[in-house]
Amino acid sequence: MLICRVIGHVWATKKQEALNGQKLMIVKETVTDKNKGDIFVAADTVGAGVGEDVLVVTGSTARRAAGTESIPVDSAIVGIIDSMEVMKEKK
Repeated sequence: MLICRVIGHVWATKKQEALNGQKLMIVKETVTDKNKGDIFVAADTVGAGVGEDVLVVTGSTARRAAGTESIPVDSAIVGIIDSMEVMKEKK
């Protein structure tokens, strides 16, 4: 699962019939030690809006979240983050 911010949206395409009716959002990974803030498209399953922080799943989990294994998506938004607090580990 990835934490991302929604930075835009993509309009529907007629070339891929399975995507008709799917809301597609442009998201950017939150920069951490493990990633560099990649930008990619994710199917929106929860009604996220631009500027919101979201949880994103990838791979076959994303296809299941989007409703069917036959939809050609590799990532899906599955939650909107209302607030986030990161606790520092004690050494």
